[in-house]
Amino acid sequence: MGGANVFSESVLKACVQRLAPEVDGAIALRPVATGKFNSSYYAQCGDADYVLRVAPADDAGFIFYEKNMMRQEPEIHGLLLERTSVPAPRIVGFDDSREILDRDFLLMERLPGLTLAEATEVDTGRVMEQVGRALAEAHSIRAEQYGYLGAHRPMEPASNWRDAFATMWRLLIEGVVACGHYNEDESALLLGLFDEFASVFDYSEAACLLHMDVWAQNILVDAKGDLSGLVDWDRAVWGDPEIEFAVLDYCGVSTPDFWKGYGAPRNTSEEGRIRQVFYYLYELQKYIIIRQARQNNTAGALQYKRHVFDTLRQAFAIR
Repeated sequence: MGGANVFSESVLKACVQRLAPEVDGAIALRPVATGKFNSSYYAQCGDADYVLRVAPADDAGFIFYEKNMMRQEPEIHGLLLERTSVPAPRIVGFDDSREILDRDFLLMERLPGLTLAEATEVDTGRVMEQVGRALAEAHSIRAEQYGYLGAHRPMEPASNWRDAFATMWRLLIEGVVACGHYNEDESALLLGLFDEFASVFDYSEAACLLHMDVWAQNILVDAKGDLSGLVDWDRAVWGDPEIEFAVLDYCGVSTPDFWKGYGAPRNTSEEGRIRQVFYYLYELQKYIIIRQARQNNTAGALQYKRHVFDTLRQAFAIR
């Protein structure tokens, strides 16, 4: 088996059997080539097709919300399958006992199709419209609290979005400081900037379920060219849908076809524009940590840092 994390076939089969004890007979395994965070494997067990996902090691170099984030997926997938028609896979089982592996793992049904990045001769506009409809359905699921609410508990839930995002913003900046790319002045500048504009985050709606990682690798398309899966919900957060739109902007998903499917316009007010800048910066800053702490790519981290400060200069005339 290839990939950054190499596990013996016997251990992987034991993981499958732990979560699907009814499996009887041969288990055929092969790596999923598109995975970038978890180690994933197709597991064929007779007529049943699954995906086994194994979390990274505990010292992999995480953004604050990434550690143990697989633990929130069973609940989120359950909500999607119960309340929407979003094509999310059914999770067969989840294990965080550390009895077989020194990390968490889960088993889920394999949905049909290829990733949008792999699919050829597909009507991308049609797929994007379907993604828009699916994401609008997901956003219709609401919660009374805000922030990362899952079982991985990277922060205390907040009673309003302003406080939740203030915590998220601070924890992300602390992560950049910890990996050596913000000094004390830079950190103070970014924290102070939020304090200056904090009032624009007084989002009055109930918290929406937000995917936060919609891009070509997490969109599945079947043989008919239709959306067959929206996967990898482990980065989900509950809050203002505009922060989701910043990820879509960055990943090239925010197209006219997507918005046609989503069925609601973006906020074009001045306060909305300011929020969009902060949300885009939130997306950019995570890559500083990814490049440095996870990939040991200092040049790549510095490139994202430059992008952050270029954005600040353009948006707020900060020198």
